[in-house]
Amino acid sequence: MEITLLQSILVGVVYYLGFVGTPWFLLLGGISIIQKPLVAGVLVGIILGDPVQGAIMGAAVQMPFIAYVFAGGAQNNDPGLAGTLGVALGIAAGLDPSAAVAISVPIALIGTIVNVVRMTLNTTFVHMIDRAAAEGNMKKAVFLHIVPPQILQFILCVTPVALGCFYGVDAVTNIINILQGRPLYTLQVIGGILPALGIAMNLRTLDRPGTLIWFVFGFILSAYLGLGTMPVAIIGFVIAWFYVLLEARVEKVEESPQVAVAALSTSASTSTVASDDSDDDFE
Repeated sequence: MEITLLQSILVGVVYYLGFVGTPWFLLLGGISIIQKPLVAGVLVGIILGDPVQGAIMGAAVQMPFIAYVFAGGAQNNDPGLAGTLGVALGIAAGLDPSAAVAISVPIALIGTIVNVVRMTLNTTFVHMIDRAAAEGNMKKAVFLHIVPPQILQFILCVTPVALGCFYGVDAVTNIINILQGRPLYTLQVIGGILPALGIAMNLRTLDRPGTLIWFVFGFILSAYLGLGTMPVAIIGFVIAWFYVLLEARVEKVEESPQVAVAALSTSASTSTVASDDSDDDFE
């Protein structure tokens, strides 16, 4: 399958919309929405005319990054690049989802370079904003804070992804043809292990108090009662709803004695002041 230049650019736009620092989907959750390989894979699949395969590959690529956290500017990989360029190359080359995962993870590491270049070049705009603020020109400062960084980010995101989609399909296809047999099978096995690693990282949160019991409960619903994902999700939502309400009531009850004590202290101090004033008036 060939990816046209227009399709390559559109895939790059999807990557840009999910990149860190893009504000356009902030009301929808920003990078927590578009950056997810599952969501990005569906969008890439729509662009390439195969949304079902895009969802399948996006779901497979999502698993290694299920515990992904971006904090404090530290980014060891880029799930957005894996979910766009990785899925696009996987669909175009006709890869198995496991093999697509194996090639998407190294691609995600390349995304760190894009982010480092972006942060390095953005320091130029910071000094320009400082000078505008010193001059008291806040309109210029706001403009420099939004427009030039987004133009730079658009170029840094769209250009490499578009080039990778447009020129990388033949290279990936040739590599896959060379790796036919045991090497490709090994690649698929590695791709099958990576999702387990992502799930294992996510399960590390189960050692928090009160978390493990809910995981066991969900496992029982799925494994022994045979419920599907949607019924289990609905049951989980209902339980979470009542759980939050009960926690709020417990906190309110715990705060009530403190409020009562504070009220008594205030009334006592007020009575003392009043008695002192009455004594002064009497004298």
